[in-house]
Amino acid sequence: MNKRSFLACLPAIGLAAYLPGCADQRSHSHGVYMLIDTSGTYAQEIGKAQLIVNFLLGSLQSGDSLAVARVRSRSFSEKDIIAKATFDNRPSQANSQKRVFRERMETFTKTSQGSAYTDITGGLIQGAMFLNATGAGRKTILIFSDMQEELDKSTVRNFPFDLKDIRVVAVNVVKLKTDNVDPRKYMGRLADWQKRVEKAGATEWRVINDLEHLDRMLKS
Repeated sequence: MNKRSFLACLPAIGLAAYLPGCADQRSHSHGVYMLIDTSGTYAQEIGKAQLIVNFLLGSLQSGDSLAVARVRSRSFSEKDIIAKATFDNRPSQANSQKRVFRERMETFTKTSQGSAYTDITGGLIQGAMFLNATGAGRKTILIFSDMQEELDKSTVRNFPFDLKDIRVVAVNVVKLKTDNVDPRKYMGRLADWQKRVEKAGATEWRVINDLEHLDRMLKS
């Protein structure tokens, strides 16, 4: 494209949609980064996480990206990514990628060990970096956790972070024993997370405890 053609395609002119050679360059792919809490008693929920991953593998299309990572004592690390893939445009190759992805998840669910602490914030930061690198037009972080963050004394997470253009969804947020005693703790924990992710620039915060509603959310 020469200089004149390039200038003709600039959005500021307002005619880009009608000019030949000026097709919409925005990505319509979807990137999903799923965080799985492996701490304490929540590790017992890991079988449900496998069901969600299987659902995602069945829903995401060619060009879409998926990564699944564990939440541990310190989760700002690519080493915590269990499996990741951007699905090929060739159906046979995409199916092969999804089969390998599913196998890695099955191995993880059978061998996963619990962690002493829960670094959800570090996982969010790592997830945002992954999604931004994919170039996906829609970006979603799923957090499979009770949303009770517990950090060791040397881990620093009380600083601003960036979730711009990313939707954050907490899934299967089970209630702790202390929540049953005082439900305000459960509601307060979710309200605090909503404030944090919205302050970080997330496009949306949502809590989905009925997994049947996940399909509608991902299509929206």
